[in-house]
Amino acid sequence: MTTETKRPLTLRDVSEASGVSEMTVSRVLRNRGDVSDATRTRVLAAAKELGYVPNKIAGALASSRVNLVAVIIPSLSNMVFPEVLTGINQVLEDTELQPVVGVTDYMPEKEEKVLYEMLSWRPSGVIIAGLEHTEAARAMLDSAGIPVVEIMDTDGKPVDAMVGISHRRAGREMAAAILKAGYEHIGFMGTKMPLDHRARKRFEGFTEVLGKNGIEIEDREFYSGGSALAKGREMTQTMLDRSPDLDFLYYSNDMIGAGGLLYLLEQGIDIPGQIGLAGFNNVELLQGLPRKLATMDACRLEIGRKAAEIIAAQLADPNTEVDTRLTLTPKISYGDTLKRR
Repeated sequence: MTTETKRPLTLRDVSEASGVSEMTVSRVLRNRGDVSDATRTRVLAAAKELGYVPNKIAGALASSRVNLVAVIIPSLSNMVFPEVLTGINQVLEDTELQPVVGVTDYMPEKEEKVLYEMLSWRPSGVIIAGLEHTEAARAMLDSAGIPVVEIMDTDGKPVDAMVGISHRRAGREMAAAILKAGYEHIGFMGTKMPLDHRARKRFEGFTEVLGKNGIEIEDREFYSGGSALAKGREMTQTMLDRSPDLDFLYYSNDMIGAGGLLYLLEQGIDIPGQIGLAGFNNVELLQGLPRKLATMDACRLEIGRKAAEIIAAQLADPNTEVDTRLTLTPKISYGDTLKRR
């Protein structure tokens, strides 16, 4: 049994199929030059029928860039980032730019490797989560010579541009709301924060406000990996078995908070009377829970859109005036698990 060796299609194939010169085909596919509508239609129809895809790498040899935007995020399983990607795509789909995604799993050394590989393709821009990077990664971003937007966080100094929220402020505002509601015995549950800088900053802001009011976190529990809902149930049970006098549980994200909520409801505990709860991210998937979890919106869709708008604007006109320091303002949603006073 033999298999015929396939060769890639070329401009000549489209030229022969459409009956025009290769130069004309090139002008049509690059949307350059004066070509009649009838000829343009014929060339595009032939290219589509053949399945021809232009060689962008060849064109990039002259410009040194391809129409790709490297988007580097920590996770695809975390529900936060698909919404950010949606915002990026909503803006870029109206341009010639195409987002290409790399995932780091919150590991600095993996981020460095992903960034190196993506920059080797000479993208037109970079959108990368977070402000904390290795020295090598920061050097690559600084010397890339293209628009770079760091997203999700504004508590720090960016390489170029940044769009996000202040996570320290988010933590401070949640702590103030909890204290105002009269809760005093507080437990915290979250991810292992050395790898999640944004969760760490929220925790720092949260404990700062508690400390100023003479209150300390009375218990804490951390996790890594596994189902967040299951972990939330497990950690909540463990914490309340250990510290039954707690009257408020603050979770670093909504998913583990939802697990805790389900556990407490099964135990018949009065929420928010006996125990109050709050998470972070305002995950839409959780709107169908028996009780609406108190949370805070991280402005994910808007962050993605604003980051892509900065990239697109700077590429369209490098001299254009663009606000490259955007701090968005999340709001607390009290839901059914945080008393209001």
